[in-house]
Amino acid sequence: MTLRSALDDYKRTRNDARVFPGERRSTTGTFSGLDERLVYVDQDGWHRDYSYPISGLSGVNRSRFGIELLDGTTWLGDLETVEHGYVDDTALVRTVHEAGDYTVTQYDLTLGAVHLTRFELEGELPTDPTLQAFFDLTPERQESRLGKLEYENTLEIHHRRQSNLVTATTGLENVFGQLPEQFDELVTGTETVSFPRAKTGGQKYEDALLNGTVALEIPFDVEQTDSETIATTTVGSLLLDLDGTAREDGLTTVHETASEHDSVAALRAAAETQASITVPDDTPRREVAVDDLRVLSLLAAESGAHIAGPDPDPFYVYTGGYGYTWFRDDSEIARYLLEADQRLGIGLEDWFADSADFYMETQLEDGSWPHRVWAHDGSIAPGWAHARLEAGDDVDYQADQTGSVASFLATYLRLGNPSDPDAIESALERALDGLDSTLEDDGLPIECQNAWENMTGRFVHTAATFLQGYAAIARAPVSDSLRERAREGANAVYDGLDQLWSDQNDVFALRIDPDGDLDARLDSGSFALAEAHREYAAIGSIGERRIDRLVAHFETTLDGLWRETDSIAGLYRFEDDEWRRRVQDDEKVWTVSTAWGANATTQLAALLADRADTRADEFYAEARTLFDEIDTGGSLVMDNGYLPEQLFDDGTPDCATPLGWPHAIRLATVAQLTTAGELAQ
Repeated sequence: MTLRSALDDYKRTRNDARVFPGERRSTTGTFSGLDERLVYVDQDGWHRDYSYPISGLSGVNRSRFGIELLDGTTWLGDLETVEHGYVDDTALVRTVHEAGDYTVTQYDLTLGAVHLTRFELEGELPTDPTLQAFFDLTPERQESRLGKLEYENTLEIHHRRQSNLVTATTGLENVFGQLPEQFDELVTGTETVSFPRAKTGGQKYEDALLNGTVALEIPFDVEQTDSETIATTTVGSLLLDLDGTAREDGLTTVHETASEHDSVAALRAAAETQASITVPDDTPRREVAVDDLRVLSLLAAESGAHIAGPDPDPFYVYTGGYGYTWFRDDSEIARYLLEADQRLGIGLEDWFADSADFYMETQLEDGSWPHRVWAHDGSIAPGWAHARLEAGDDVDYQADQTGSVASFLATYLRLGNPSDPDAIESALERALDGLDSTLEDDGLPIECQNAWENMTGRFVHTAATFLQGYAAIARAPVSDSLRERAREGANAVYDGLDQLWSDQNDVFALRIDPDGDLDARLDSGSFALAEAHREYAAIGSIGERRIDRLVAHFETTLDGLWRETDSIAGLYRFEDDEWRRRVQDDEKVWTVSTAWGANATTQLAALLADRADTRADEFYAEARTLFDEIDTGGSLVMDNGYLPEQLFDDGTPDCATPLGWPHAIRLATVAQLTTAGELAQ
């Protein structure tokens, strides 16, 4: 999204009660792109790129498509969309627009760095139609200082190191430069700019040549049958890194890719052979597994690292950005998938190997992991919790991330098939150094930032990740000395957790605040206690008092964070969460919190069942109730299977959509409930 388009969106949406003006939302459409590029396709027919964090390349900022007939141009966004979603298990997106006398069926598929959009018109057409296409292209995320080059069947918009190419199988009949929004249009009045403008370049000759906004006229291939007219064309675009002979090769690639996939059958065949996971037919909740693994594939870079989600807020007006890899989210995605794969046998070994390699490559010298990095190459990304990279001690460090990565690496070493176990053991030894250096003598982690990144203190969630990290290393096939160090750390944290217990509130407190006071607000991050204690139970003894406290804590927290409206039901993050409420008075429901609650209650139930504690049934019931809301058809699930980060009480999805973290939690919960015989059929 460029500044011009963000300001234009601000004008359009600033009075909307549940929209954050100036964002680029992905809450009404579906993504394609399992390889090098991530392309959003809206139900209104337009698409745009969210590719930069995954590939380092940028492309379509805005687009629009329409059908020109005798009576003028009808834009797809003005038609009724009667179908929008994936074709079978693939990342091929099918959208059907109803125009009365004819139907427009649109297929979108991203193959490598090429995105293809095929249009098929069927019905009564009074004359041969023309596709009207508008593109706002932004190589290197530039909106100006761009050049246009026209070839026989291809248009190029280039900056210095990158270009965007556009072609069509039926050729480009006409190319018209477009003048982007001008300053006076953006800053005065309430009127917005509608593209494409009249087919003129502006007042000066160069107005239409030095930017990426273009209008294209594209003919259709037309076939007349006895009953109807069928008109087709396939439009392709390519993100191109300009090095060596790249331009010439790119022109060939985009044209050949479009030509080779100029039919629905060819698009289907390509989509079915893309690099993705084939989910066995007998997998429990197979539809959920397909949706979850597809989302996680979409959000993954070639490195194996995942961005948190498609970034809705590129200018950081309302958030700190989403198009990065957080080691908390990513390592928990890896760990949850490892557990699911162990139970369901999906075949994700390559994923775990890539994750382990990425974590070993990005580990800091002190054994910790940084706040966030770029997914495509692991380099340090802009952030606000890089204290371990800076001089001196600082609370701006998220210690839970190191605990989470250590948990995955240790579990992968124990359960997986790593190619270099010694390298992982070395990484775990350094991780122990990082954990030990940030654990105080009282058994709790140092004052730092929390998982939600909006407070500092000594957090119950951070302590839980330390307990699990230590316990996981103590269970791993590493040297006796490392296991003993890890066991000592786990015992210390287990004992230290008592300092967070609030007798008055019957919960483990969210944190000890910077003033040393107990902040006993309810926090869904505390759900990490269940899995951590289950891990600890494999190396240590859990007393009855701790079990009773865990039971009381979960009963109180689940009841207190539950929200049910006429439209949705689920859990919110923590008490007094004011983030992104807009006009809503109360905290918003989060899919992460709801999925986490379902998983944690399953873990707690299993811990109780292992002790023959009859309270296990209570928590399996809680798990099923929460899982229902994130199961197929649940109130928090979009029609395309996506879990958005948050929802307003009226069911409107908000913020990063889809969010990777809850999709991994959901699949692990399916596996756990299935193993326990508690998954409703």
